[in-house]
Amino acid sequence: MAKQEPDSVASDLISFLNAAPTAFHAVDEAKKQLRSAGYEQVLEREDWKLEAGKKYFFTRNYSTIVAFAIGKKYVAGNGFQIVGAHTDSPCLKLKPVSKVAKGGFLEVGVQTYGGGLWHTWFDRDLTIAGRVIVAEEKDGSVSYSHKLVRIEEPIMRIPTLAIHLDRDVKDAFKVNTQTHLLPILATAVKAELEKVVAEDGEANSDAQTDGKKSNEKTTSNASKHHSLLLQLLADQLGCEPEHISDFELQVCDTQPSIVAGAAKEFIFSGRLDNLCMSFCSLKALIDATSSDSNLEDESGVRMVALFDHEEVGSDSAQGAGSPAMLNTLSRITSSFTTDSKLLEKAIQRSFLVSADMAHALHPNYMDKHEENHQPKLHGGLVIKHNANQRYATNAITALIFREIARNHSLPVQDFVVRNDMACGSTIGPILASGVGIRTVDVGAPQLSMHSIREMCAVDDVTHSYEHFKAFFQEFTHLDAKIKVDA
Repeated sequence: MAKQEPDSVASDLISFLNAAPTAFHAVDEAKKQLRSAGYEQVLEREDWKLEAGKKYFFTRNYSTIVAFAIGKKYVAGNGFQIVGAHTDSPCLKLKPVSKVAKGGFLEVGVQTYGGGLWHTWFDRDLTIAGRVIVAEEKDGSVSYSHKLVRIEEPIMRIPTLAIHLDRDVKDAFKVNTQTHLLPILATAVKAELEKVVAEDGEANSDAQTDGKKSNEKTTSNASKHHSLLLQLLADQLGCEPEHISDFELQVCDTQPSIVAGAAKEFIFSGRLDNLCMSFCSLKALIDATSSDSNLEDESGVRMVALFDHEEVGSDSAQGAGSPAMLNTLSRITSSFTTDSKLLEKAIQRSFLVSADMAHALHPNYMDKHEENHQPKLHGGLVIKHNANQRYATNAITALIFREIARNHSLPVQDFVVRNDMACGSTIGPILASGVGIRTVDVGAPQLSMHSIREMCAVDDVTHSYEHFKAFFQEFTHLDAKIKVDA
């Protein structure tokens, strides 16, 4: 199997990261790449007419995406080889009522999403991105559309308190997420501009004799969010502030993702957990199905599933805890048969790689790792183990993944958390228990996990991509050699 240059894979990852400040943007970027690779979009609300040898994808809530390529030799009851990851990362999300004014400042009310290292969000140049629901009037009727938005320039900041006013901060910087973590948007003095914007909006609405509903909407939004913020969004979207019906926005760092380090060996970026694994699995699927010949001898279905809401437990309509995965396997199987029993057979022939970033050994905190399980940067994908099933790996699933690595001279590592520390979890156990599919939990090693600015190694991006690609190409043949049910 031809290998790509590390700089090529890392460069593509950097482009993906910079295009994806939110889960919505990540899915949008994934859609563009899949369409360019010949994947056809299907809709969950409609019937699917699938064919062997063809490639498809669908999205749910614009924040979860599932792509799959059906082998030319596929028949109902054959297995699925899946890499699952997630599109979300810890962040600050705007509250339904975000308008806060204190001490002569306009601030933006936010909620903490996931388990972020919130002290890293202070003194950063911040902006907002996400999706906006825009009302569009045509021929007397109103329709609503989903639009992505991203303000490129820094518009907010969360300043730290001067050391002169808090001498104890050097000993422990403790963040009250309710009172300390509000980004500053503007000062009240300069916000006279905001007042003008608001008054102009109301005047324009009042001038329209048929605009009573629009005016009510403007007043409602203006009472919940700063008019200055609404105007910034409207300018970006090319609409009027009163057309903004609702939104899901989050605070984002404006510093771009880069390849860095004295030897250019690292990637510095936000959202590596888990857009790095999302990108590597997506690129691997696309390249493993790039031509018709790639699927010529494939008897299974190659799939990538990127879920939202992993950072908060996956319990949502678009999370891994939803029926989305089981529904997908069922719909693909039933497109080729009317025998419902074949789904159970297919699941037992299937395999899931749960791909979520792993904790690399930190040189300044080496005691935080179990001494025989210290994943290192450049060391390849980490197989995660936990006797209490916080990870879904077992001997058979680890063997399959390790054999793929051995066949391609790819490095692989093992991780077990210390017995005196709590263990995190992934979508692996959720899907393994909910679907009944064999699962291995893996991830590329990284540092600064859940910081606003994380880091990993360029080499491990390439290792991950190559490992996932080999998995798609070889699983069906390798699985036939493993006898576990005799």
